[in-house]
Amino acid sequence: MTAPPPLPPECRVPRVEIDIVEELALPQLSEVGVAIDRVLSLQPMEVVIDLSECRHVDAAAIGLLLDVRRRLNRRGAVLTIRAPHPRIRRILDTAALDGPPHVVTSPAPVRQPSNDPRRSRPGAVQGRARVAAAEY
Repeated sequence: MTAPPPLPPECRVPRVEIDIVEELALPQLSEVGVAIDRVLSLQPMEVVIDLSECRHVDAAAIGLLLDVRRRLNRRGAVLTIRAPHPRIRRILDTAALDGPPHVVTSPAPVRQPSNDPRRSRPGAVQGRARVAAAEY
């Protein structure tokens, strides 16, 4: 089976940010995985996963993060992990056999309205996703 042709660079989303606001463990991975699959379908150049509000990840979650990184690397894109708890960062550094993922320790920047005409053009896609477990 052949892969679909890549989108022209001007059609790719430059960056998508995902905030993980609760623990990231096996029971939540199906929901998080669906959200990440939707994000990756946009073919972003960079995916930023903000872990500043996440205090626990399990082995399955580490596997998911490493899989996302591998999928992005295959397309020439980048995964950035933002502000992980020091314990989570040590786990990520240890688990990544081909080198640790790109980690930014600073919190998310405060977003100011932009006067950049590229961001206001029709069809421009911007956004953030906050992922939390559904309450039933």
